[in-house]
Amino acid sequence: MIKTIIFDLGGVIITLDQPEAIRRFQQLGLQDAVSQLDTYTQGGIFGELEEGKISAETFRQELSRMAGRELTYDECRHAWLGYAKEVPQRNLDTLLRLRSEGYRVVLLSNTNPYMMSWVRSAEFDGHGHSIDYYMDACYCSYELGVMKPSQNFFHKVLMAEHISPAEALFIDDGPRNVAAASQMGMRTYCPKNGQDWTHEIINYITT
Repeated sequence: MIKTIIFDLGGVIITLDQPEAIRRFQQLGLQDAVSQLDTYTQGGIFGELEEGKISAETFRQELSRMAGRELTYDECRHAWLGYAKEVPQRNLDTLLRLRSEGYRVVLLSNTNPYMMSWVRSAEFDGHGHSIDYYMDACYCSYELGVMKPSQNFFHKVLMAEHISPAEALFIDDGPRNVAAASQMGMRTYCPKNGQDWTHEIINYITT
């Protein structure tokens, strides 16, 4: 029986706009932004930031070096937030509905301090609420020091939630991430970025 529903952030709760993020980083002076920025798992200093190997400040310094000029925290943050195209209200409403029906709703995301400075702020939903208003818990790659599709990330979350894989439903737009969770015995659902998954999830857990 499903007790906990685990959501990815980008591509599921938030609709992603990778081309806009690439454009913003290019404007900062990062010429090879296309090769640096991946849809699901970042590489280079971007991956090091999301895995918690470097801080937001070290990232800013390294990106400044790569861009050939001193960049501010706000410039870096603005570029990262290019990923955030929209936060569909239907998604947020569904998170609250699931919690009201007794499910534990948690976040499991490859993300970084720049993105989460917005996600965990009152600006997130346009109504004065952060992601924490909609979630029972948030598990972020840069805080736990591990990234999807590593099964260690899922293991840490399952241990923290005190549940077995069979008691969890994992929703992620990344096929590799979903495959890794499925191999552990979790039920999974893999919507495409921006897809309306809300009815599918309700049907999935009630049938």
